[in-house]
Amino acid sequence: MAISECASHAMVAADVAGCWAGEQTLAFSLYQQLNEEMLLTADRGFYSFPAWNQARHSGAHLLWRVQAGLRPYWLRDLEDGSWLAVITKPTGLRRSQKDRLREAARQGRDLDPDDAVIVRVVDYTVPDRKGEHIRLITSILDPAEATAEDLARCYHDRWEAETGIDQLKTHLRGPGRILRSRTPELAYQEIWAYLLTHWALCTLICTAATAAGIDPDRIKFLGTVRIVRRSVTDRAAFSP
Repeated sequence: MAISECASHAMVAADVAGCWAGEQTLAFSLYQQLNEEMLLTADRGFYSFPAWNQARHSGAHLLWRVQAGLRPYWLRDLEDGSWLAVITKPTGLRRSQKDRLREAARQGRDLDPDDAVIVRVVDYTVPDRKGEHIRLITSILDPAEATAEDLARCYHDRWEAETGIDQLKTHLRGPGRILRSRTPELAYQEIWAYLLTHWALCTLICTAATAAGIDPDRIKFLGTVRIVRRSVTDRAAFSP
């Protein structure tokens, strides 16, 4: 499980566990590595009320897709087509308690984040995917900071994470290759070695792109790998 940067595809934080560990469980270990300068996008498989609160506690803003079954309680519509809503804790609250929390949200009173949170909801469809309906929730409540269209476009960029995974698994490790290690401890070490190498290559690409004044996407990852393989004759010049 990794947090990757959209522009550079660099995996800036990661956790590794055995095959029985779930994605959501591993994600909890990464939320504490977020900071106030970040906007974290996540697919619908990651949302839960505790996960949202844990990630938001870091100070980072969030933009997550949610499952169709999640029904935020409407508060009011906004001028850009998005709307404000309140989400209450799914368990441990009686219906009367949820009603009181919703009424408090309507009146603009502060809420205990352990019981309820106010979010902004963005709904849209993707025509070339058979009109698929996508619902996003975000902690950015003011449309002046980011319009619904801006947020939808930003969420689309989340798929750049797949490019980073492809770089790691296909171009760096090699297609069809498996880990060489035959013990769990060495397998962990090998995975971290791949992650560190990928991070170093992404850093090299960003440094070169910045110097040339171009987008990092214009520098091919595979070409960078080939250049480094030809030029590296000694141990890496950066500390793990």
